Amino acid sequence: MEVLNQLLLFGGALFIISILATTLSPRMGMPLLLMFLIIGMLAGEDGFLGIHFQNVKAAYFMGTLALAVILFDGGLRTEIHLFRVGLRPALSLATIGVVITVGVCGALAAWLLGLSWVHGLLLGAIVGSTDAAAVFSVLTMQGLALKSRVGATLEIESGINDPMAVFLTIMLVELMVTKQANFSWLMLGDFLWEMGAGSVVGILGGRFLAYGVERLQLSPGLYPLLALFGGVFIFGLAAVMHASGFLAVYLAGLMVGNRVTRGLFNIQRFHDGIAWLAQISLFLMLGLLVSPHRLMEYASSALLVAGLLMFVARPLAVWACLLPFQFSWQEKTFISWVGLRGAVPIVLAMFPWLAGVPEWNFFFNIAFFIVLISLLVQGWTVGPLAKWLNLNVPTSSSRVQRVELGVPGQAGHEFVGYKLADGSPALRRTVGNLNLPNKVQLLCLLREGQPVALIPEQKLLANDHIFLLSTPTELETLDKLLVGMQENERLSAQAFFGEFVLTSRAKLADLGMVYNFPVPPEMANWSIARYILSKYRHPVVGDRVALGQVEFVVLSMRNRRLIKVSLKLNR
Repeated sequence: MEVLNQLLLFGGALFIISILATTLSPRMGMPLLLMFLIIGMLAGEDGFLGIHFQNVKAAYFMGTLALAVILFDGGLRTEIHLFRVGLRPALSLATIGVVITVGVCGALAAWLLGLSWVHGLLLGAIVGSTDAAAVFSVLTMQGLALKSRVGATLEIESGINDPMAVFLTIMLVELMVTKQANFSWLMLGDFLWEMGAGSVVGILGGRFLAYGVERLQLSPGLYPLLALFGGVFIFGLAAVMHASGFLAVYLAGLMVGNRVTRGLFNIQRFHDGIAWLAQISLFLMLGLLVSPHRLMEYASSALLVAGLLMFVARPLAVWACLLPFQFSWQEKTFISWVGLRGAVPIVLAMFPWLAGVPEWNFFFNIAFFIVLISLLVQGWTVGPLAKWLNLNVPTSSSRVQRVELGVPGQAGHEFVGYKLADGSPALRRTVGNLNLPNKVQLLCLLREGQPVALIPEQKLLANDHIFLLSTPTELETLDKLLVGMQENERLSAQAFFGEFVLTSRAKLADLGMVYNFPVPPEMANWSIARYILSKYRHPVVGDRVALGQVEFVVLSMRNRRLIKVSLKLNR
């Protein structure tokens, strides 16, 4: 009983410290996952609390469960149209890219460190995949609104590349344990089964789960739990079938997030908290599992492998895999750098440990050290690099509250609140001529914390809080009507997009006359849309195409069609 009480005391203290650390991370610029890892190490056997934790089986179980929850949450937040944009390049990176990374990193590591080819490739397989928890966390905490092509590719890649890394790791561990030296084509069949069956289980299971969430009449608090344990069940089902549970649970989250309308916001908000719990638990546990005094023995080897991974293997894989796709050099450079390593390499490094490989200490400590380096070096520089490469698309939102109303038998309705900023379009209007959509009703107007009468002549002022009843489909319209930009946001958007907004149907010859730039004769009758589509098959907001001394920047899209383009003068 005394041990249990101490466990609750110290466990609660570690979680409180980790949660409080989230307020310091943005100020310091330090990736949160690195902070959780360091807190775990400080509480471990070489730290202040001296907690000795070496139960690798429990760590593997907890790590796998946490990764399943994180991947399910990532799928919930991936919009299906972004999935279409980034699927093909992400799939290429998650399969061929992982193989190239493992091969290059493993071969160079074996040569430079004097390892056998199996040991070198196993090390490459353990650290060869990007980590979903690290990518989702860094992009979210740094507030990066990346171009959708780049953001979707990174998030989808990190969500679906685990099967290849797991397959290669298990295959090489089996070769090492059984002393085999030859590759069997049956192994390739196993991989195809893992990917194929995992995809089928994830898609069908996710659709069935979404159907249940939509049709079952439950207490509102049970829908998030149904989604959570449905995702865990789908992961377990795929694993029992020897398919990829990681791929299945990510695709299941994607299906639920894009097929459920009732209760979705509450489900996402609940899973946001659960995903945080999973990340904190996972990285605290991994910090406890490692022995810091042993890490320094492998520092030089880990630094060498990390350098090979970040500056040779990953960039080579990215540039080779994205060659057939329309990515600019800036986008390829950024994707190469954001090959973040997190919990997955450490969990994969437990495979040799569980299999009784004599050199398990080498693989585990090298993987842990590489994760530290990746989070420290790459995680700390993601934001500045995105801005330097012009990939962080300026956004603005003053939506301050969103509460879903669980009305039985009705389509989802939401209670939505906005704070009117100085640049809000609504400031030029009164309550009577606000022109709200038919499915939206104005409920309340607060000024300096006090309710204001909703008479038609009432003018809207800056810093007013306006609350409405809306359906989820009208939120985008409300954002355009009520959201404004602060002066610094407006200047940032102008610096990124340019000074002049144009329709995509405008002719190049006409623009050339107005803004004094040369247009090739064969393009004189081309519209801006045709010119951009000649460079990008599937353009996204933020894409830019140069013509002489001007740049056209994609400003808005609707149903895959170009709507507005901005013109940026390169002075």
